[in-house]
Amino acid sequence: MSTESMLPLSDLESTAELVAAAYGADGEMAPSAKTAADLEHVFDVPVQVSAVLGRSKMGVGDLLRMSPGHILELDRKVGEAIDIFVNDRLVARGEVVLVDDKLGVTMTEIIKGER
Repeated sequence: MSTESMLPLSDLESTAELVAAAYGADGEMAPSAKTAADLEHVFDVPVQVSAVLGRSKMGVGDLLRMSPGHILELDRKVGEAIDIFVNDRLVARGEVVLVDDKLGVTMTEIIKGER
């Protein structure tokens, strides 16, 4: 074999990585990698996401007397996990975070449910 038809060692290593990525440990062809563009057809599907920070009970009169600045005590304590729902289905648990003086939610656990 002539040296012209040989691949440099660095090319062989990257080729081996590509082959390993394309085939699983069982030798079967792995599914191709998905990108955000593959999901483009679902980008406009409306979903309702809600994060339940806690619950509270009060009478309608008390509710009507509330105004901006009133404090509503919830049944969860600081540091407790919050529930995150998508379309009324529990999908994750998370924590409340403060980012640039705004409240946000970070997911800490994905809930695997039955299909």
